[in-house]
Amino acid sequence: MRRDVFQAIADPTRRQILSLLAKQSMNLNTLADNFDISRPAISKQIRILTECGLIIVRQQGRKRYCEAQMQELGVVAEWLEQYRQFWNYKLDALGDFLEQEKTITKHKPTKKHKHK
Repeated sequence: MRRDVFQAIADPTRRQILSLLAKQSMNLNTLADNFDISRPAISKQIRILTECGLIIVRQQGRKRYCEAQMQELGVVAEWLEQYRQFWNYKLDALGDFLEQEKTITKHKPTKKHKHK
């Protein structure tokens, strides 16, 4: 079953696994040593990340090594880009509005109070 990349990054443990593997490949035992959860729980997280295409597991001798495949995160980057553009537009519009308000406020005549 091929899982969704968004599902993979929704979990903090999986995000931490990706962060570790982004720096270097690790064997499963070394990777598991970084967490306070059971090895079967780590294996489950690794399986999900593998199904999402974010890591690959290679057998080398008696050990299994995990390696990050960050290209799949491009889907997330593309999805986020539309929101970055949206917020840039909104913030630019807010900046323009505030600048207009400042200009209007500068040019408004001030009211003088009459003393009785």
